[in-house]
Amino acid sequence: DIEESNISDICNVVGIDRGINFVVATYDSKHKSGFVSGKSIKQKRAHYSKLRKELQMRQTPSSRRRLKAIGQRENRWMQDVDHCISKALTGSYSEGTLFVLEDLTGIRSASERVKGKSRYFNVSWPYFDLEQKIIYKAALRGQMVIKVDPAYTSQTCPVCGRRDRASRDKARHLFRCTGCGYTSNDDRIAAMNLHSMGMKYLVQCGKSM
Repeated sequence: DIEESNISDICNVVGIDRGINFVVATYDSKHKSGFVSGKSIKQKRAHYSKLRKELQMRQTPSSRRRLKAIGQRENRWMQDVDHCISKALTGSYSEGTLFVLEDLTGIRSASERVKGKSRYFNVSWPYFDLEQKIIYKAALRGQMVIKVDPAYTSQTCPVCGRRDRASRDKARHLFRCTGCGYTSNDDRIAAMNLHSMGMKYLVQCGKSM
């Protein structure tokens, strides 16, 4: 929670949706959207995954040593990626910005139920590491972070408020409201709804913008 003494300093709200297709999708109080593609990250992680499978099949002392080294190298690389993304994200906004993140507690257990080719990425994607880096970098810049319930953020129309699972086409990453017809990228829709939740939070705290 934000300390009440800091509420008056908020001058911008940014909804941040985290995912795999787009590592982050943002929507701010100036109605501007931003995206960081996850394509190259997914490709490199697939490369590491393939290497690990090949080494696991060999079952030799040298392959086990290399397997450990590759795992450490991937972790260092991914942490550096998260560092760069969080630094660029927080650096793009001024002091007094409120970032709104989805509370993804328990997402790993939910991701483990995913089947098929996407399971590895869903289970191992470093949502928490990126979250922690955003939080501490935001604090250093005089910015703030809150986490909110992620339920239905990608299924709710930010224009008319209609919530319908059928509005979202996950395979095409497309949202088309079955009510008013508003159409956009589904990650952007989530970021827009997170922004709205941040605005409502400020109103509840007695802050108007």
